[in-house]
Amino acid sequence: MEDLSNTVSELRQAGGDRTNVEVKLAVGGMPRTIAETLSGLSNLPGGGLVLLGIDEAAGMTPVKLGDRQALKQAIAQRARTCVPPVNIDVFDATVDGTVVVAARVIECDRSLKPCRTSLGGPAFLRGYDGDFRLSELEEQAFLVSRSAPHSDRAVVEGAARADLDDELLDRWTTNVKRFDSEGLGRFGGDELLRRSGVIDALTGQITVAGLLAFGVYPQQWFPQWIIQLATLPSPENPAGIRASDAVAATGPIPVMLERAVRWASDSMPTRIIGRPDGSVINEADYPLEAFRELISNALIHRDLSPWSEGLAVEVRRTPDRLVVTNPGGLYGITVDRLGRDAVTSPRNRTLISLCRFAETTSGRRVVEALASGIQRVESELIRAQMPPPVYLDQAIRFTVLLSERKPPQVEHIPLGESASSVLAELNAGPRSTNELVASLGLPAATVRRALRALVARKLVIQDGGQGQRSTTYRRSSSHN
Repeated sequence: MEDLSNTVSELRQAGGDRTNVEVKLAVGGMPRTIAETLSGLSNLPGGGLVLLGIDEAAGMTPVKLGDRQALKQAIAQRARTCVPPVNIDVFDATVDGTVVVAARVIECDRSLKPCRTSLGGPAFLRGYDGDFRLSELEEQAFLVSRSAPHSDRAVVEGAARADLDDELLDRWTTNVKRFDSEGLGRFGGDELLRRSGVIDALTGQITVAGLLAFGVYPQQWFPQWIIQLATLPSPENPAGIRASDAVAATGPIPVMLERAVRWASDSMPTRIIGRPDGSVINEADYPLEAFRELISNALIHRDLSPWSEGLAVEVRRTPDRLVVTNPGGLYGITVDRLGRDAVTSPRNRTLISLCRFAETTSGRRVVEALASGIQRVESELIRAQMPPPVYLDQAIRFTVLLSERKPPQVEHIPLGESASSVLAELNAGPRSTNELVASLGLPAATVRRALRALVARKLVIQDGGQGQRSTTYRRSSSHN
């Protein structure tokens, strides 16, 4: 019988359900909203878990269930009435020694989404605050994703060569000829634009990718393909202020990216940091390099299908977190592989290819290095001794949450099993990641996640790092 006590403990720490975990009391029988939950988890990338017999109002306390077999039969029957039927694995599990009913919900096949509660019924998706019904527009997002995306290669009716920024194109052309001289760099003029996808090879019209990368003002055709940035007040805001530092970044991608970074630099509070060499610097609440990578990823990986034309990339800074959201979920990769595998989403292949050599006015590439952006974000957060990012893939939108630097009391939160094992192993002395993997028998990804959490909580010190020949980890002397 599987013990899910750690899962419920994480829910208690989070203060409620997770996107991929739903708890229900179920003492009086199967909850009325179970079909909505099954639909929502089935539409969620990676599926999720339902726990029956957990009292959320009492602090996620397990309760004694009556007829568990009847509950298992009821949830299996309800799963079969969804369209398409939801594939679930129902089993008994324990939480703090009490037996509960658990159901693992398998993600619906992409070609069949969205999963509905019944024939002709509504479809749902999971959020941090429960299940929400998909709008007609959001359902279109699922229908479009049933086939490979090509929206960035579509032509923009009415856009002409004069609508492209010659300065941006000149910088891009110089980089193409310098760094891809034997490939795309062999061509010039309109042939270069055709073969790269800036203009359509058959019609000669400007493509969506070409306009977004090099357009003078793409918002003439796509008014909401912008970045909306704002700082939100705390819930106890006495003055009734709704937002401050609100900015709408417009223009082509290189211009929007630079404007967003400038907003972060101007609006984020800074703290004075003393370096080991005795120098003193001002550092923003959130590392600007990490912020830049997140914005770059949001711009080049956002969904460009017609359903998303009214949606912008959004950046919201609250008193305790920074949230970056773009339309469209992950494509071609799952959350658990982000930053681990050297792969990049192929959603907008032409746009990504163009942005490899596109530059901002400050001379920096839009895409610094393919498939390394998330790794850069995580390494910057480790360097700043901040918690690791949280990734939320909801199929129709992708969100990254960065949390503020935690006060010392966060260290009193119990460690997970993997982090505790890593910390215990480091009692014997410094270890590399490979040495920890070999001695603990844990997957490398699990060890890396545990190390990031331990470093963020100042329980472990990292020696070495990016650019170093070796990296080891050791217990912090103040926590031995």
